[in-house]
Amino acid sequence: MGIFAVAILGKVFYIQHVKGDYWRSMSDSLHTSYMDLDADRGTIYSEEGRMLSTSIPYFDIRIDFQADGLMDKKANIFKDNIDSLSVRLAALFMDRSANAYKKLLEEGYKDKDRYFLLKRDIKFDDYQELRTFPMFRLGRNKSGLIAETKNKRINPFKLLANRTIGLARENSQNVGLERTYNESLNGVTGKRLMRRIAGNTFMPVEGFDIEPENGKDVITTLDVNMQDIAENALMKMLVQNEAEHGTCILMEVKTGKIKAIANLGRQKDGSYWEDLNYALQVGEPGSTFKLATMIAVLEDGFVTPNNTVDLNYGRWPVGKRVVYDSEPHHLTTVTIKRAFERSSNVGMAKLAYQYYYKNPNEFANHFKRLHLDTPTGIDIVGEGKPVIKTTASRSWSASTLPWMAFGYEVLQSPLQTAMLYNAVANNGKMMRPYLVNAIMEFGKPVKSFEPTVVLDSICSPRTLAQLKDMLEGVVLNGTAVKLQTPYYRIAGKTGTALVANGNRGYADKIYQSSFAGYFPADDPQFTCVVVIKNKPHAAKFYGGTVAGPVFREVADKLYALAIQKPRPINGVSVLDTLMAMKGGKGSEWRSVVTALNLPWQGVINNSNWVSTDVKNNKVSFESLSQSPGQVPDVKGMGLKDALYLLENAGLRVVIKGAGRVTSQSLPGGTNIGKEQTIIIELG
Repeated sequence: MGIFAVAILGKVFYIQHVKGDYWRSMSDSLHTSYMDLDADRGTIYSEEGRMLSTSIPYFDIRIDFQADGLMDKKANIFKDNIDSLSVRLAALFMDRSANAYKKLLEEGYKDKDRYFLLKRDIKFDDYQELRTFPMFRLGRNKSGLIAETKNKRINPFKLLANRTIGLARENSQNVGLERTYNESLNGVTGKRLMRRIAGNTFMPVEGFDIEPENGKDVITTLDVNMQDIAENALMKMLVQNEAEHGTCILMEVKTGKIKAIANLGRQKDGSYWEDLNYALQVGEPGSTFKLATMIAVLEDGFVTPNNTVDLNYGRWPVGKRVVYDSEPHHLTTVTIKRAFERSSNVGMAKLAYQYYYKNPNEFANHFKRLHLDTPTGIDIVGEGKPVIKTTASRSWSASTLPWMAFGYEVLQSPLQTAMLYNAVANNGKMMRPYLVNAIMEFGKPVKSFEPTVVLDSICSPRTLAQLKDMLEGVVLNGTAVKLQTPYYRIAGKTGTALVANGNRGYADKIYQSSFAGYFPADDPQFTCVVVIKNKPHAAKFYGGTVAGPVFREVADKLYALAIQKPRPINGVSVLDTLMAMKGGKGSEWRSVVTALNLPWQGVINNSNWVSTDVKNNKVSFESLSQSPGQVPDVKGMGLKDALYLLENAGLRVVIKGAGRVTSQSLPGGTNIGKEQTIIIELG
């Protein structure tokens, strides 16, 4: 028994210490588990179909040096290809010499590494070229090539609406539309069976993948051109005035669609970036809130715009406090319309105090009816909560009522201001602002969003007519007179509010400049709100001289775009020949140009596909050669025609985007491999 026990102990020692590494690797190789396989995240598009946020594939390249082809000593695949492979790798990546690559590959081959890391994060184009390299072109089984795909989120337009579009981040919370519509964009995660090998690393097991379901696409209401106009106009003023931050909102009057929303904040190095969504942050709005005050007193029938009010030369004591007008003047008794045009704090405070001091909540109820006490409900996370005080509020005091009348002691976001002014422009109908038109899957809408009416009428037709006249008066005779233009009419209101700076209070003289309005005043198409927070003791800070010019630049450029007429081409406008930018079948194009009597040139072969363009004021045709066994060139075609050609050529097609084909992963004329996949991007 003693001898038997010693033998057992000896065997245990032999297994653990002599053969230990071998048996541990054998144990590891038997362990398999499923790991998550991320779905391709959906793309966010502008209304006209441009990519605002998308995912692009990157690849980690690994080699299984125990692949069947590399283990075949008779074939000598590795030794025959290593020199030329090293040269090609060095030329492609340019990060080390060919000799260094050769040494690296030989080390992996010597160790028989089953999951050897060659390169991380290579782009799709580089991966496509890599697959044509010596050894790798033989396929996975012979070369051991393993490509692990992962996606990175990019915003092609960088700064434009960056905060509204948002960020999709792995290690922190998403923001913007990426967060609001995360569930739709994310798709359904797949599974991949992985086998644990020596070194506690995992490699995929072929044929055991559960494919992920790719995310859906989001079509926004944003217009890239309008966003660019708003962003540049805001940027110009912020840089010029060295302001802290600003926002510019452009809203379509009839629908409530947000066509542009620029948010720029000053960085430590003095540059500006979309760091926060200032359009959604609440603060004291200042004089743009006087529109709500006028709705209250006019709707209750206390006054008309032609009644008068005493401005006390711009200074009126209320208890222990004093109401001041922001701009100095020498006015006493003026009409209420004139007080509004001159943006008199005293005038608005006196009206509120005179007619509502016995029942302040009646004044506050007007604002609640206008939904100024609740968020707008825009389809993006992060909107601040507004505040409209009542006598039940803890901070209510004797001065609260008159101060509310000119936009203090209330909290509103620039977006709420836009919603109110837009209602005036829209003949009293208040629309909810929104940012997304539809959620798409495979090019078809799975959910659409329509304009939503918040309030059928914010006031009576009589009051509405008076408000429109007063808002136009601000530009014709008031604080925004410098915004006048002979080409169209503008209606709006300036605002200049003193902003508290933490514990220092109002000592730093930081002003918030704003302008809210719509254009053209006689047929409103867009509402625009600009809010800019200036630096301490800024030399220029009035709403009419800081925010107003931003509004005017946006309005000028949009109006110029709206009135541009298409240039004629032999009696046919450019818009009528936009179809010429789309390729198609020759016989169908012959029918089109004949039916529309369009001037054309080139050769139309009835049986072939043709590419089209506009040259020399004519629709120009060029025949596309489609050789058997080669990839068709489908750039410029619609999806239907492109699919017809590519699938008939024997290719599997992956589609990204909407519109016409802008690029294809396999160039036209490339020889087609067996069961090959092509990715086409539409835009």
